[in-house]
Amino acid sequence: MSTPAPVPIQGEEPTIPLFAERPEWADVVPLEQYEGVNPLAPIMYTPVYKDATNYFRGIVKIGEKSQRVLELTEAIIRLNPAHYSAWQYRYETLLAIDAPLDVELKLMDEIAVKYLKTYQVWHHRRLLLTITRKPAQELDFITRSLTADTKNYHTWSYRQWLLAYFNDEDELWTGELDFVDAMLAQDVRNNSAWHHRFFVVWGCGVREGEEDRERVYKRELTYVKQNISLAPNNLSAWNYLRGIMEHTKTPYSTVKAFVRPYTLPIDPTSVDIVDLENPPPTKGANLPCPSAIEFLADIYEQEKNTLEAIELWTSLASQHDVIRKKYWEHRIRDALEAART
Repeated sequence: MSTPAPVPIQGEEPTIPLFAERPEWADVVPLEQYEGVNPLAPIMYTPVYKDATNYFRGIVKIGEKSQRVLELTEAIIRLNPAHYSAWQYRYETLLAIDAPLDVELKLMDEIAVKYLKTYQVWHHRRLLLTITRKPAQELDFITRSLTADTKNYHTWSYRQWLLAYFNDEDELWTGELDFVDAMLAQDVRNNSAWHHRFFVVWGCGVREGEEDRERVYKRELTYVKQNISLAPNNLSAWNYLRGIMEHTKTPYSTVKAFVRPYTLPIDPTSVDIVDLENPPPTKGANLPCPSAIEFLADIYEQEKNTLEAIELWTSLASQHDVIRKKYWEHRIRDALEAART
């Protein structure tokens, strides 16, 4: 069978014959979506998409799984990458005809980058990897795809799935922390990268060389403090600080000395102080920081210093985080009610 010309993506004019015009598809009876139905508000599909999906329904009806079905489903996917049924039938066809999955993955390299935010693309790739069981090369592909969108949820989710599914393959984890460091050096506010760091360090078992969890905690505490000092209003870093303390069951009060300077206005007359344990805010930082005020209020609440916590929540509601005023008023009411009981 001759190789068909590529099918145009959405928005382009058709540059190939319709499937209805191809002699090799003459034996398939296309099925209209609205056959025997007169919908009130039919979807106005393009002629190319309507033609392809009509033939897809015809193929599904007779249960054909062949090389030309891969051609048809690829055409539909390029026109509509979220077409779940086309993806599923394509996967079933690949298995039925014992198609080379390495070739399929190369095709997915192109399609995944083009349609990064389409869930079905990544789901299909997961299915392929559960069969090929060759995950090592995937990390390089993911790194390349992240250059197109460094915060894309589906890409990061796929990377975490890959590491978790093949958790016992240590070579996958070599350099993973260095990878996260590089991503955060590129953009310290990348919440996806902070989330991935927590997954790597705390969320997926203990790797070789990481058995001393107290040492790991101290390392991560130093790391997040340094990053907060560089960008005090980066909520992602404050969330990571909370996460590691809660995961290790470390009282918030142990970082009170670090948090407090971030709750105060910047002092332009202050001199530079080198404090590796509690790095101060950088010059020109926009302070006070609402995340730091919230953290300090939570410290006071844990210490049963209700009045101090209420004072900080009040400042958030009235000045520093007015958009969440109702939430802070709720915290104040709860604290007062708890104090009375």
